[in-house]
Amino acid sequence: MKLIQLAAFVAAFVSFPALAAEPDAVSAESKFEEARKFWSFQPVRQVEPPPVKNTGWAKTPIDRYILAKLEEKDLKPVAAADPRTLIRRITFDLTGLPPTPEEIETFLKESDAKPQTALEALIDRLLASPHYGEAQARHWLDLARYAEDQAHTFGVKPNNNAYRYRDWVVSAFNSDLSYDRFVKYQIAADLMDDGSDAMVQHKAALGFFGLGAQYYKNTDAAKAAADELDDRVDTLTRGFLGLTVSCARCHDHKFDPIPTQDYYSIAGIFWSSKLSEVSMVSKEEMARYQEGQKKVLAAEKKVKDLVQTEKDKLMAAKIDDLPLYFLAAWKLEANRLAKSDFSPAAQAKLDKLDAGTLDRLTKFMNRKGDKIPVLDGWFKNLPKAGTPSEPTPEVIKAAKDFRDAVKSAVDKKGDKAKGDMLLALFNDKGGVFPIAEADVVKKMTLECKQQFDALKKEQSEVVKSVPAAPPMAHGISDATPVDLKIYVRGNPAKQGELAPRRFLRIVAGDNPPAYKKGSGRLELAEAIADPKNPLTARVMANRIWQQHFGRGIVGTPSNFGKLGDAPTHPELLDYLTGRFVANGWSIKKLHREILLSTTYQLSSERDPAAMQIDADNRLLWHASRQRLQVEPWRDALLAVSGKLDRKLGGQTMNIDNADNTRRTLYAKISRHDLSGFLRLFDFPDANITASGRSETTVPQQQLFVINSPFMINQAKAFAARLQNEEKDDAARIGRAYLLAFGRPATDDERLIGIKFLGGKDSSEDAIRNKLSRWERYTQALLASNEFMYID
Repeated sequence: MKLIQLAAFVAAFVSFPALAAEPDAVSAESKFEEARKFWSFQPVRQVEPPPVKNTGWAKTPIDRYILAKLEEKDLKPVAAADPRTLIRRITFDLTGLPPTPEEIETFLKESDAKPQTALEALIDRLLASPHYGEAQARHWLDLARYAEDQAHTFGVKPNNNAYRYRDWVVSAFNSDLSYDRFVKYQIAADLMDDGSDAMVQHKAALGFFGLGAQYYKNTDAAKAAADELDDRVDTLTRGFLGLTVSCARCHDHKFDPIPTQDYYSIAGIFWSSKLSEVSMVSKEEMARYQEGQKKVLAAEKKVKDLVQTEKDKLMAAKIDDLPLYFLAAWKLEANRLAKSDFSPAAQAKLDKLDAGTLDRLTKFMNRKGDKIPVLDGWFKNLPKAGTPSEPTPEVIKAAKDFRDAVKSAVDKKGDKAKGDMLLALFNDKGGVFPIAEADVVKKMTLECKQQFDALKKEQSEVVKSVPAAPPMAHGISDATPVDLKIYVRGNPAKQGELAPRRFLRIVAGDNPPAYKKGSGRLELAEAIADPKNPLTARVMANRIWQQHFGRGIVGTPSNFGKLGDAPTHPELLDYLTGRFVANGWSIKKLHREILLSTTYQLSSERDPAAMQIDADNRLLWHASRQRLQVEPWRDALLAVSGKLDRKLGGQTMNIDNADNTRRTLYAKISRHDLSGFLRLFDFPDANITASGRSETTVPQQQLFVINSPFMINQAKAFAARLQNEEKDDAARIGRAYLLAFGRPATDDERLIGIKFLGGKDSSEDAIRNKLSRWERYTQALLASNEFMYID
């Protein structure tokens, strides 16, 4: 019975029903009205934090929401984390870097005197750090499926200005750009341009779509274009709204209130837009640049016109020689009938002509001659075995006719296509009578050469005087506005009813107005960032919570639909969302409020009794131990070794270069050929939006830690740093633990280290190891789990 039920469910799920007739207005309204009762489509509510028994523990409203759930289950939160653990956790969370021993020591002293003041000062300092934006940007770039090339094309075309979008995201987080503006700029910054310097810089935000997937279009261009639209719809709706709208591409969404027509309403907005290069200067500066380019082209044209005039004179002089060479070519063919290896050089010598020119003409005739009608007489009267080897009258006439045709082409008379082919005779690359510009200049009269030099000087001065090319970013701009028709079952070749460009009806109402301003991107941006939209702020508040706790209040951060997880603490999510919007959509303030909660500051110790009730820690009775993602892990290795280059922004770099010391954020991200290092440590697929990282543990990761040149370089640098900073092994071991783990070494750890470092390698071991004992010791510390995990 179960197998039958499963088969029926699968059949229902994968079958694509034919488009039904449009339901009447009452039934449609009724359908959406019922769907809006689902929690994520409900307006954000501000529910008073619940009463709790342990009022001394709950210092913030966040804590009361958490503790109330714990008390329902007779659970108690574990003890607070110690200050050392806390500063390491907060520093990694906000900046993606480890705290220095000096920062830890300062925090410990301040915490002893005024714990709350010290904590607030720490959080404020880290939120103000330029490295805060770098750490937060990496989370967003996963959602934006940021990459610098394409996977689905032949001949990879790099997006050389992709870094401008990445740097804009870093800057947006550092400046605490309000999230509603952050959203709007990425959808429609070009349509919000007021000419200010700030708005000019914000146009780089359009890389959210400008760096999206592009598909190979030679085989099925319509399907490829549909796939590109789907990428934009999916990235937009998952990233900003937490909805899987892309599921409605071929049929009405099976679980969420998103009809196919709504999918194509959004897709039509992107059909009415196009990928484009965006100038990172004001309209006035761009106008000056374009005007300057007109002057450059005009000056260049003067030079070209003069050269062409002189070239025409040289061509005219050579045209009269054409019959001689064509007759020689005919005789060459005749002589080859008698002697197959008879060469153009031998024929040229007989006729006292240039051998190279005759050779080129012969090849020209073989390639293109039969396509020139005027040469029909030449080809029809080619020499044959046993016939005279001298040209016939028909051949002589054809050669003269060809000369006359070339003269007409030079004089710009007659058929253009035929003329272009004839003029190919004089092309300086592959022509029969090549005449390069340098040859023309050499043969100019003195007066003409003086005119040429003056024009070249004028051209040079114009080039120097015009503005340099403006910096460009990859973006999107409006195209001709078009409402799409539904692609029946996703097939572009079979189209159904019209889908007016507008917002999703489940959010906007049963009959929202169609978009009429250009593509509709600006209206779409405003609808998504509208405070009344119950999804946008909720989704982002949940993502920020996920960064700090390893799991969102909604465990499926990009799916707030029926197949997504229900929120574990719905009232808390609405509290955070309301605070987020009320505080001007400030992400920094949201971080601060979460980090100041007692809940966030819990230790990661585990209570066996609590584990029996809530092993997954959904109720947050303790802090979940988290493994560093590849970026903060690599950055921490560089920071501890003293090699980290902390420069912000700029061009991307090759992360597989073992000597590269920039933050991992600045690594080149390729869809076509992702770095093996990033791939090994669970970097997401940049072809699709990613709401989180997978965590794998495979042997290759440990082999990298043991053998890679990068790890060995960091071990050597770490060892050298310790030997430079401390005078003896005991002090060096203590310093090593403070740098790597943020804590002092225990007595046992110190003794083990001293014993190992004091040992002697045999001559065979020294040859085999290649690293000194100190370098092997530091490599072991950097390879440890304690270095990679945050309590």
